[in-house]
Amino acid sequence: MENGFIDRVEDNAAVRVWSERTQQEKGDSLIEGYESELWDFTRISVTQNYLQELTDIWNSWNNEVKQLFYCNYGDLPYLLNVKVDKYLFRALAQFWNPAYSCFTFGGVDLVPTVEEYTALLNFQKAQVDRAYSRPVNILTFLKKLMKATGMSEQWVSARIKQKGDSKCIPWRNLRDLILAHPHMKRRVDVFALSLYGLIIFPKALGHIDEAVSDLFDRLDKGTTPVPAILAETFRSLNGCRRTGEGRFIGCAQLLLAWFHSHFWKVEKVSYRVFSKDYSPLRKLVATSRRDDISEKKWITIL
Repeated sequence: MENGFIDRVEDNAAVRVWSERTQQEKGDSLIEGYESELWDFTRISVTQNYLQELTDIWNSWNNEVKQLFYCNYGDLPYLLNVKVDKYLFRALAQFWNPAYSCFTFGGVDLVPTVEEYTALLNFQKAQVDRAYSRPVNILTFLKKLMKATGMSEQWVSARIKQKGDSKCIPWRNLRDLILAHPHMKRRVDVFALSLYGLIIFPKALGHIDEAVSDLFDRLDKGTTPVPAILAETFRSLNGCRRTGEGRFIGCAQLLLAWFHSHFWKVEKVSYRVFSKDYSPLRKLVATSRRDDISEKKWITIL
């Protein structure tokens, strides 16, 4: 085992040396002859699901139910309080570079990392080395919904809809289930599934997409959702930048929280950052921010 570990360390060092040498010799990581095909301005839309009903449900729960949620799914509910500043988001999109998959502000490159998103979501059950990948054989959408909701095949089957190229279940059906379900754990599970479908991966407005249920089904096995969240964020930004328009279907709230975390001035490092009870997302949400800055002004600032 020790020799295997040493071999891996040596391999990593070799890759790093090769990368540094290549950068010094060629000066860039793009292939020779690359020409940018980006539009000068991207008309990106950040149309969001109407989340007031989710907020009302969360606020109606007592501390016991909320703690059960935090224990099982991390700090997702704080995203309900992250205001999506469309002017800031549109300005950010102009600085996204698909060639490097990062934001470029003048001479500074900035990109959200697995470590940063993991810290923000504070999902204690997730194992960082268990990234989500879609297996060949998986449960059907019907079976996954039955497992998550605890409802009968007849109940679930009657509520599955076809929307575009994928199957979905309307949010209103899950909302009614959360409000009426007799089991607390089921209410928490369905609420978490709704957060993933309406905030984290808001592909179909007002609906929870089938692909979301597959990722959600793995969370109780320790699978981390962060690489999938980042991949969808990059994919959506790349698509919008290359076409010059489009709706962002990644998690706008989390991306803005990450952005603000780089400009959050702290007077000193506190011991609480090493505490299990410390939540960087909760702290960011509690920080007041101006929302009257125009898109043009944001572009100038950035």
